[in-house]
Amino acid sequence: QVQLVESGGGLVQAEGSLRLSCTTSGSIFAVAAMGWYRQAPGKQRELVATISTGGITNYTDSVKGRFTISSDNAKNTVYLQMNNLKPEDTAVYYCAADPSNSAIRTSPDYWGQGTQVTVSS
Repeated sequence: QVQLVESGGGLVQAEGSLRLSCTTSGSIFAVAAMGWYRQAPGKQRELVATISTGGITNYTDSVKGRFTISSDNAKNTVYLQMNNLKPEDTAVYYCAADPSNSAIRTSPDYWGQGTQVTVSS
């Protein structure tokens, strides 16, 4: 069974930083594209960043230059480094995985439980 477990959320002041981690079961990590999504109160879930099976990264425009997605294959873990955080980044952040580099951006098969990120002004 595939499991994705996020950690690293919390409360931070504007312009601060947080690093989210997502550890996956080994069987999926080696062949999966990974991504981070977020959902703010009253809003739809949105894609934040993805990293393909070949290591290519993509970001939504609002986080470019501030967030970095990376992976550590030895630890079966994907990270989201978030710098210069803004109050509008407040949301529940979800890790996602899918064997397809295209499906990770639209409808991933696997999801974590989410971790809350709150940015105060």
